[in-house]
Amino acid sequence: MAKAIGAFEAKAQLSRLLRAVEKGERFTITVRGKPVADLVPTGGGSAASCLAAAEAMRAFPRVRGISDWSVAAFVTEGRS
Repeated sequence: MAKAIGAFEAKAQLSRLLRAVEKGERFTITVRGKPVADLVPTGGGSAASCLAAAEAMRAFPRVRGISDWSVAAFVTEGRS
């Protein structure tokens, strides 16, 4: 989970934050308490974590008995 940090503090401690991000920490930068950006390690993750995420998505239960048209209608209805 990312730690929240205010924009002013992030600016003042950018070097320290970057060293922490190199070690794998994550930060959410906020302005007036609202999240506006994430400071995360580059690359997104290892191949193993990507494969694990893909397997988790494949294992997610599928909705059965509803046509694609019905799902599209539900989505459209929710947008109005």
